Amino acid sequence: MSEGLASGDARASAQARRAELRELALLFLRLGTTAFGGPAAHVAMMEDEVVRRRGWMTREDFLDLYGATNLIPGPSSTELAIHIGHRRAGWAGLLVAGGCFIFPAALITLGFAWGYVRFGALPEMSALLYGVKPVIIAVVVQALWGLGRAGLRSWPSLVLAALCAGAILLGVHELAVLAGAGALAVAHRLAAGRPAGPSAGAAAVVPLAGGVAAPLAGGAAAAAASAPFGLLPLFLFFLKVGSVLFGSGYVLLAFLRADLVERYRWMTEAQLLDAVAVGQVTPGPVFTTATFIGYVLGRFPGALVATAGIFLPAFFFVALSGPLIPRLRRSAVASAFLDGVNAASLALMAVVAYRLTRAAVVDWLTAALAIVAAFLLVRYRVSSLWLILAGAALGVASVHL
Repeated sequence: MSEGLASGDARASAQARRAELRELALLFLRLGTTAFGGPAAHVAMMEDEVVRRRGWMTREDFLDLYGATNLIPGPSSTELAIHIGHRRAGWAGLLVAGGCFIFPAALITLGFAWGYVRFGALPEMSALLYGVKPVIIAVVVQALWGLGRAGLRSWPSLVLAALCAGAILLGVHELAVLAGAGALAVAHRLAAGRPAGPSAGAAAVVPLAGGVAAPLAGGAAAAAASAPFGLLPLFLFFLKVGSVLFGSGYVLLAFLRADLVERYRWMTEAQLLDAVAVGQVTPGPVFTTATFIGYVLGRFPGALVATAGIFLPAFFFVALSGPLIPRLRRSAVASAFLDGVNAASLALMAVVAYRLTRAAVVDWLTAALAIVAAFLLVRYRVSSLWLILAGAALGVASVHL
């Protein structure tokens, strides 16, 4: 009898896990297909789906995961998807969520690359983005409001976030702002006389990422620097990029230009700009720029190895750093450090939203779209997917009216 009950419990547990993985796959396949607007928008859409609609975690837990992604190299929104998958369904969830977020975006980018090689030009997408960008602003602002209420609950945290935003606007590197915010939060905690608790590594994620990234990057660079073009050098080059790159798509452009155009001469300046443009205007991770470059250089095998190379480090770093986050919360000093990083992450997200607003709200129609989208999100909790599709349709229609 007991064996039968145990067998039934095992089957029920296996079915529950399959259901969790299926739900993760469907969610991140959809986000990878529709998440326009860059990392800040992706984070906002994930918060809407994971916290507000499904209740898989609290805003505080979500913010901890987001803060942790900013401390390791690689694409932050992809790493957040991987973290969510791991928190929801373990190691299988880690692979499913990350893979499903990347796959549709890479496939769409691959289609653009095929057309680019076949016809020598990119399709015009300005009309579609004209309507999508204002909706993205509303989605990001809504997420900032919710996450800010969870992560900025005291005057010191609000002041810290404001200082971080000012530093970022003045051009201070994002990683320096994140580390400085964590250190200031720890100093404030200690000055307030609160117990430090057992914490030998308050900023454990930073040395972890740096210590692993350095040998990975060094080995990849040494292998790729003296090699002619081939699939292995291409893979190693993008493995290096995924292992050491912090920052925005503009940082990615500078990094790729230094090697692909100037050092290796595998691409022209115009080809690289087209590749980065495709990464910016297609949904999902901006790092699918690698898919485009890989196809232009080596057709389908090149696209495959370039995509694998740039995203593999994200899975590796999340697998290493993810288990540390609950431990950081159990230490007073480490918890303070993470609170400071979270405040800086929200400041970074706010600065991105400000810059996106300046670029997206250019006339009365885009302003109206942003306001109406924000109202529908807050008042009626309309899915961001439908709002983005509606914005795209209005943008296309406005050009033909």
